[in-house]
Amino acid sequence: IGRAARLAIELAVDDVNADRTVLAGTTLNLISQDTNCSGFLGTIEALQLMEKNVVAVIGPQSSGIGHVISHVVNELHVPLLSFAATDPTLSASEYPYFLRSTISDYFQMHAVASIIDYFQWKEVTAIFVDDDYGRGGVSVLGDALGAKRARISHKAAIPPNSDTDLINDVLFRANMMESRVFVVHVNPDAGMRIFAIANKLQMMGTGYVWIVTDWLAAVLDSSGPGDPKAMSYIQGLIVLRQHTPDSDAKRKFVAKWNNAANNRSIASGMNSYGFYAYDSVWVVARAINEYLNSGQQITFSADPRLHNSNGSSLRLSKLKIFDGGDQLLQQLLLTNMTGLTGLVQFNADRNLVRPAYDILNVGGTGSRLIGHWSNYSGLSVSSPEILYRKPPNTSTSAQQLHSVVWPGDTTTKPRGWVFPNNGQPLRVGVPNKPSFRELVSVGKGPDNVTGYSVDIFNAAIKLLPYPVPCQFITIGDGSKNPNYDDIISRIATNALDAAVGDFAIVRNRTKIAEFTQPYIEAGLVIVAPVRKANSNAWAFFKPFTLEMWCVTGTLFIFVGVVVWILEHRSNEEFRGSPRRQILTIFWFSFSTMFFAHSKFTKCIT
Repeated sequence: IGRAARLAIELAVDDVNADRTVLAGTTLNLISQDTNCSGFLGTIEALQLMEKNVVAVIGPQSSGIGHVISHVVNELHVPLLSFAATDPTLSASEYPYFLRSTISDYFQMHAVASIIDYFQWKEVTAIFVDDDYGRGGVSVLGDALGAKRARISHKAAIPPNSDTDLINDVLFRANMMESRVFVVHVNPDAGMRIFAIANKLQMMGTGYVWIVTDWLAAVLDSSGPGDPKAMSYIQGLIVLRQHTPDSDAKRKFVAKWNNAANNRSIASGMNSYGFYAYDSVWVVARAINEYLNSGQQITFSADPRLHNSNGSSLRLSKLKIFDGGDQLLQQLLLTNMTGLTGLVQFNADRNLVRPAYDILNVGGTGSRLIGHWSNYSGLSVSSPEILYRKPPNTSTSAQQLHSVVWPGDTTTKPRGWVFPNNGQPLRVGVPNKPSFRELVSVGKGPDNVTGYSVDIFNAAIKLLPYPVPCQFITIGDGSKNPNYDDIISRIATNALDAAVGDFAIVRNRTKIAEFTQPYIEAGLVIVAPVRKANSNAWAFFKPFTLEMWCVTGTLFIFVGVVVWILEHRSNEEFRGSPRRQILTIFWFSFSTMFFAHSKFTKCIT
């Protein structure tokens, strides 16, 4: 980043001084200081720089040093424009003279969250460098994921300047977790080592997802054709890169930069940070031009709080306050120009308007563009410049990306989750009871659990897109039914993760546990054993017992006698010999079983 940005800044100063429409008669003088990414050196060199009465500072490229230098420029009222300090905690509320001339990681982490939500992953592991830059970015990522109903399940912090063994331990612990979606937010110096170590740990194969922030894009763009061995470690990665629109000015500058790099034997290539560094110089030049045109003078005054201490070689009295710092800062905030990075304009939060990222998929010897993310319309396969001409649309149906080739050279979307190596199986309580064993039955051993309810539970587990080991825990001695309320209360106290059985859904239980939809219809039923029916001519005797048939026959005879008593005096059908009268009584009784009473009544009458 530094090699690309330094040459870009020098070319920008040359272009400003050659342009007669900007700072006419005034030469823009560049004073360079190399902090070597050291916070201590950055502080010392910032103080040395301020001794030379500077009116603006461009840089630094490190977020950590940005925090330190911001305290210096705040004291001396010197505006600071950083083209590479992306830490979102570098805010204008804390550092009023800090102005970010690149895209904040606040937007980059929202882009990462949009990608994770697009592929419907819910848990990720964040691998980050344990400094202001890494912690600030991961903090925003957690908030962005929370808005998408996802979360960071594990934070793998890598201390700055870590050796190979320490990185190996951090990655090994991360690989023991359930998430297979890794978001890598580190510095370029340690980044490539992470993937080499991950490859040895077999973390770059099928089933893994790696989403990398823009540092890797800067490395790939600066390196040119990569080392085949190093490229083999990063196949299938999704990488973000600051979006800079294509233009004639951009192509001309890249050609100019390449010629200058060849003349100076610079082996690295151009990256997006170089474009932001070039535009930063022009922003400062235009602001100084407006400052001078308004009649302001460049003057400095002593800071009464800074004085030389007795016996100290630090010449603090040499540090002067820039009297026009506030006015120059206001001119910077009013910037409205089109540079190599597109529209350069600051919003109320002092961030660049229209932040956007390219989304790349690493494959082969390079990478291919699979889409874009912008704060305007989210994920899209169309460039942000096209979307800016349309109404914003961040609906779910409008989010689109091209197909991705994942690690392991597969186009099938990884599920992003596996059961962790150190994870505990799901504890499932099962009632051990003597009744209704068709629904739940416990044999010998806790795992020998069968029944209709258990079969439904096992079938539901198999439908999940990831494996979930289960351990059945029997409750009860099998001689009497256990207390079902007690089993459900164990779920509420986390003694059990779930329970399977013939549990009735009643009001007091729904207050402490969640129930599935009923899969057995409740109601009054009669359960009877199934027997094979044998049909014969005497089947009509089966509805009643022998005693019932005797009582029924006695009643019919009684009715026949009563009718005979009432009818034999006046009805000739009930007269005759005693034998005939007895037959008439039995015939009447028998006929009442098989004939309608209306016919017999007619006959009698």
